Amino acid sequence: MTFRIRARMRSAAPLAALGMLLLAGRAGAEAVPVEVAEVVQAPILREVRLTGTVTAERNARLSVATSGLVDRIAVEEGTHVAPGDVLLELDPELAELQWQAARASAEQARLAFGDARRRLQEARALAPQQSIAETAVRDLEAEVAEDEALLSEAQARAGYQRALLERHTLRAPFGGVVSGKLTELGQWVEPGQAVLDLVAIDALRLDFAVAEDYLPRITPDAAVSFRLNAAPKRTYRGRVATIVPVTDPGARTFLLRVHADEPVEGLLPGMSVEASLRLKTGNEGLTVPRDATLRYPDGRVIVWTVVPGDDGPRVQENLVRIGLAFDGLVEVREGLAAGDRVVVRGNEALQGGQRVQVRGAR
Repeated sequence: MTFRIRARMRSAAPLAALGMLLLAGRAGAEAVPVEVAEVVQAPILREVRLTGTVTAERNARLSVATSGLVDRIAVEEGTHVAPGDVLLELDPELAELQWQAARASAEQARLAFGDARRRLQEARALAPQQSIAETAVRDLEAEVAEDEALLSEAQARAGYQRALLERHTLRAPFGGVVSGKLTELGQWVEPGQAVLDLVAIDALRLDFAVAEDYLPRITPDAAVSFRLNAAPKRTYRGRVATIVPVTDPGARTFLLRVHADEPVEGLLPGMSVEASLRLKTGNEGLTVPRDATLRYPDGRVIVWTVVPGDDGPRVQENLVRIGLAFDGLVEVREGLAAGDRVVVRGNEALQGGQRVQVRGAR
């Protein structure tokens, strides 16, 4: 019996010594470097996730103003054009002949009017000497008036034929990219028939369908962050430019248009966009950086705070209840107080009461 007691005492002695060594090691362990931030009172925002499309402010389906045979197409789909560039030409042969004929008629009318006016001037010079009858002068006056009217008509006809000839050439009304070619060389086209699609890419916007419940909370110039699905790693900033409060009766949504704060390289009409819209809730609350929160599989959320210790700052685990998340911040509804210092970096493997060294603050 005595042997057994002594054996147990011998086996327990090393365990007690090991425990004392662990406690001593923990108390004298080197402080872990951490970065902290302060719990602050701030307006609480609600983030709304949106999916939208890049659209162009100017998007035109171009048509011809006269009938004719397509003689030349100067662009292809994807061609960049400047304002005034030639896009398409119709065969001008018949129009040129008609314009030349109209010009010749106008020239004949001009000569006839000039001759009549000359003869009238001569008759008026002879009238005081009674070398010519007054009726002849009046006849010449009527002839001059008629020839002047015929000249105006001929000049108008020539101007019309010239304008018609110019309309055989289709030019770009604005700079952009040809997004569609709707005719081919040798095809006969009629006035108003669409031949090309042109999209301006220098003035693009983002269009989103937003649930009507959010309409009262959205204000012009509200901040929006967005990412292109074609380049999801980069985030851009924008502002609400237009709110169109015409709801879709079926979907109960309205149109929200956003302009980017700065040019976005590679942005093209038709691209898909993911965005986050921040709306004011009208409330204020305590907030911490998102990096300060740690979530456990059982649903618990904890935040480590730095508190004073006898031998330097130490950390304390705090169970918190969180609310809305926005702009890299998280609303804390319970578990912290304003002014608390929370660990935002180096908090992955902390233990309660562990010594820390504060190396930075946000």
